Amino acid sequence: MRGTAAVELFMKYAIVIPDGAADEPQDELGGRTPLEAAQTPAMDALASEGVVARACHTPASLPAGSEVGNMSLLGYDPIVNFTGRAPIEAAAQGIELAAEDWAIRCNLVTVEDQTMRDFTADHISTEEATELLAAAQEELGGEGLEFVPGVSYRNLLLWRGAQRPAPFSMDLRATPPHDLTDQSILDDFPRGPGSDVLNELMAATAEIFKDHAVNKKRIAEGKLPATSVWLWGIGRAPKLQPFAEAYGPQGAMITAVDLLRGLASLVGWKRIEVPGATGYTDTDYAAKGRYAIKALNEVDLICVHVEAPDEASHEGDCAAKVKAIEEIDRHVVAPLASSLQQTGNWRMMISPDHPTFLSTKTHSHGNVPVAIAGTGIEADEFTSYSDTNAAQSKLAFEAGWQAMRWFIGGK
Repeated sequence: MRGTAAVELFMKYAIVIPDGAADEPQDELGGRTPLEAAQTPAMDALASEGVVARACHTPASLPAGSEVGNMSLLGYDPIVNFTGRAPIEAAAQGIELAAEDWAIRCNLVTVEDQTMRDFTADHISTEEATELLAAAQEELGGEGLEFVPGVSYRNLLLWRGAQRPAPFSMDLRATPPHDLTDQSILDDFPRGPGSDVLNELMAATAEIFKDHAVNKKRIAEGKLPATSVWLWGIGRAPKLQPFAEAYGPQGAMITAVDLLRGLASLVGWKRIEVPGATGYTDTDYAAKGRYAIKALNEVDLICVHVEAPDEASHEGDCAAKVKAIEEIDRHVVAPLASSLQQTGNWRMMISPDHPTFLSTKTHSHGNVPVAIAGTGIEADEFTSYSDTNAAQSKLAFEAGWQAMRWFIGGK
């Protein structure tokens, strides 16, 4: 990826990612999409002042996930650069992977009668997850195999190839558990080179967790148990060109999700941790807005990622998705846009990473709506930010990663 020519004007940039906000029209919303039903005066103002476009961040040849979508949204061609989700999350924890190492996403899940009852194990706590993974490590780990706790149900399994030669290849496929909510898992276990090893590990953790004290306590409290791990997202470490080298601005990331923390680390961005940011619908939206404004005193570009709309979609909760979008507009977009406009030259972009359909509770390939406004951006005919307007726009980025160069460069 070649660096762009330096922007002539000193500029402050902001990107807001309402993860999974793009969707289809909903009957319960009168045929409107969640973005169109939500009250979003700040997003609409940006759309009115600037342009509405559409971008596809999920190439058909790759998974329609946040790992691909956000890599593209940050300006990196996923067809060239994507090597798997778990290695990105390993980077978030400062874990270095050698050339022969593999990282694997290790969810704690609740499976009942061969159905994915809950891909979060009822939002298991980090402390409980750590205790269960310690038991798995004691029974199954060692000799190059390491269960690494993360946050809540989101964890990692590391396979160190120097100690334990790996049977895997990039042809190994495993379905993300959030794509299986309330569905049978019988046809979605890992498949391909080395998949038998992963399936054996998953079965072994089911035996270890079955009578574990953590699960007994959860059941007694009326919570779902973590019945096993679900292994997916396997890959090796990617090598991404530093963002400042490719595009110019020095950036920083605000997120509660390890995937985005990892991408930030890999592209050389500062990571800003916000108290009360949860990666769920109960996140502290206002705190994210405040920290984003403060960050612009130190960096040229701030990116605020909010997971809440995606989580609501995975649960099929239309009302929660609309509310999450409204909270992002009120507490992140509005104050951040207002602050930016007082700094002099500025640009702001609003874009989800991929659609997440309420009807299927899963990520989907396809276009997302993009709004870009600020210095040097001439307004188009659209006066609101919506899926419908984006679909009608003449400005389209079929290779979504190219939208970043347009945003930074202005044309």
